[in-house]
Amino acid sequence: MLRRDVLALGLAGLGAGLAPTPRAAAAERPSLFLEDLTWVEVRDAVSAGARVALVPTGGSEQNGPHMAIGKHNSIVRHCAGAVAQRLGNALVAPVLPYVPEGGFDPPSGNLALPGTLGLSEQTFAAVLRDVARSLALAGFRLVCFLGDHGQSQPVQRSVANALTRAWHGNGVRVASLERYYAANGQEGWLKAQGFTAAEIGQHAGLLDTAELLASAPGSVRSDLLSPARWPPGPTGVVGDPSRATAALGAKLLELKIGTAVDEVRALLAAGRG
Repeated sequence: MLRRDVLALGLAGLGAGLAPTPRAAAAERPSLFLEDLTWVEVRDAVSAGARVALVPTGGSEQNGPHMAIGKHNSIVRHCAGAVAQRLGNALVAPVLPYVPEGGFDPPSGNLALPGTLGLSEQTFAAVLRDVARSLALAGFRLVCFLGDHGQSQPVQRSVANALTRAWHGNGVRVASLERYYAANGQEGWLKAQGFTAAEIGQHAGLLDTAELLASAPGSVRSDLLSPARWPPGPTGVVGDPSRATAALGAKLLELKIGTAVDEVRALLAAGRG
């Protein structure tokens, strides 16, 4: 549990409001990403009203023969930056690149293929807790986990709920933005365009590949989009990326970004109530 006296130091003189920062003030910041700022710039941004912290969690995992290991990290950083920009009162923590990926002994899930770097759920939860503590000490009043990976979602929900209960008296809330990942309308939109569930896939298929083509095209091996060009043996893919394009990806990313913005705004509105 965060000590009240220490937390008070981080919040001293900053007020209790969660009102969005004026766009002019947000535009003056050198960056929306914490890792690009000095501590003085972070302090001043929080003082000016940037009370929302986004914690993007990605994953370092196999993504088939055609996509780089850091797929989730690239996508979630892109989305988190766009969400913060639209909110006007948020900053983005560094992407957490290590998340639960399966079992170690015997190797299962994505850990069954080379390049995947995983954490146990217990370790991931501990990292989330300490990152949230750090952000609360800096004066952020709403900490949002923004996860781009399926196995991260239950852990993020559990940690967020536990910290919100523990910090209720301090006015700090932690939330997992689950609709960003699980209820963003992407699959329905793709099916309306004529794509099948088999193409869309569950991992490294059309959906994932299109998102990466739009956010970090250099991480996609475009000459290997067709499964016919993949080497024999396990592929690590559930889906078919053959028809993925950056234009599709831009629309899919917009659905996720818009969903996350709506989630945060709803949380802010509920907090003001």
